[in-house]
Amino acid sequence: MTASIDAEPAVLVERRGHLGVLTLNRPRAINALDLGMVRIMQGALDAWAGDDAVATVLVTGGGERGLCAGGDLQGMYRDARDGTLGSVDFWRQEYDLDHTIATYAKPVVALMDGIVLGGGVGISAHASHRVVTERTSIGMPETRIGFVPDVGGPWLLSRAPGELGTHLALTASNADAADAIALGLADALVPIDRLPDLVVALESGSADDVLDLLAVAPPGSDLAKERDWIDAAYVGDDAAAIVARLRSSDAEAASRAADDIESRSPTAVVLTLAALRRAARLPDLRAALDQDLVVSTALLDIPDMAEGIRAQVIDKDRAPRWDPPALADVDPGTYAHLFG
Repeated sequence: MTASIDAEPAVLVERRGHLGVLTLNRPRAINALDLGMVRIMQGALDAWAGDDAVATVLVTGGGERGLCAGGDLQGMYRDARDGTLGSVDFWRQEYDLDHTIATYAKPVVALMDGIVLGGGVGISAHASHRVVTERTSIGMPETRIGFVPDVGGPWLLSRAPGELGTHLALTASNADAADAIALGLADALVPIDRLPDLVVALESGSADDVLDLLAVAPPGSDLAKERDWIDAAYVGDDAAAIVARLRSSDAEAASRAADDIESRSPTAVVLTLAALRRAARLPDLRAALDQDLVVSTALLDIPDMAEGIRAQVIDKDRAPRWDPPALADVDPGTYAHLFG
């Protein structure tokens, strides 16, 4: 009898020539990360770091839907509801994995094909060679669920051109391949039909040479074309003022952005803006990940995270009741200690 996919490891660890391959193997969950997967990946990277037979590492996802849809929201919901802290251990080890990928001494190629959300950004957008395809959809959707972008997301988005990263984070919108490259979340576009050739070529060739051969020029970024009104609206540290500027903008897309922000958790929006602004001043990714852990842990005690996950994932009524319900009701000073 053939074993089912559920009986296989949640991460497949392979050697193919000089290529070490990590394949996230939970396709029915769009390869959502759990602690066991993080530990498998960390263990493989630690072993390969001293293995001269491995020249390059590839991070990819099983199935057709995407690299990774994020982390364990069910576990976060239970911790926020019950006052337990299992998620803190997961975040700590997840962020350590993200840092390992970012600082790895060998090239790490991340195939950011399909859906790449939240924790999926952490294991890919910090890699040395970040590959997108024509079906890539990258996002940090945390404000939808009363959470704040983590996994080094504030570090990355605060370094995007102008205020493009602020727009993506506050609205919780997604970026396609061209937008991801414009934001600095990805490096190269490889068409889907060339991915098998890319993997085979990496078994013996260098990441730089392989991408030079197989990547194509990305189309123009629709998001980058909107930068004038985005840069004008998203300046400063006041989320309510940003929404007011969006409302007064002549750009039609600005009004939609304001609607998006006002539908998100007000507390999460305020904290996300503060996290981005401080991350822009931090000296390195390690400091940014340490900030992420402080903020993520604090969110377990804030009602919006449990409520947001309930509305989006548990009950799926898509009708969160935020507390407080409006940006004007959130006092940023209440959370200033998180960014000291």
